[in-house]
Amino acid sequence: QVQLVESGGGLVQAGASLRLSCAASGRTFSTYAMGWFRQAPGKEREFVAAISWSGGITYYADSVKGRFTISRDNAKNTVYLQMNSLKPEDTAVYYCAMGATMTSFGSWGQGTQVTVSS
Repeated sequence: QVQLVESGGGLVQAGASLRLSCAASGRTFSTYAMGWFRQAPGKEREFVAAISWSGGITYYADSVKGRFTISRDNAKNTVYLQMNSLKPEDTAVYYCAMGATMTSFGSWGQGTQVTVSS
């Protein structure tokens, strides 16, 4: 049974940076695609970024392209989301997810809160 544990969220001011981490256990991490999603209050969960099993392919939502970077360390079973130039509209609970492909995620973490003040 896979377990995904996010960390690194917090309260920051607009323009600041945060790095989220997601530690995985219970599966062969290096064979799965990983993704980050977010859900703001009153809104549906939305895609943020995804990375292939090797790390060689990445996709981003238009709203974060150029500001966020997804990466992974297969030796540490961890995926990261580096978030720069944060905006108040980035405020949300951020979830990491694991999937067989970069468009199909079946396992989810519990989420970490990111709050960006103006």
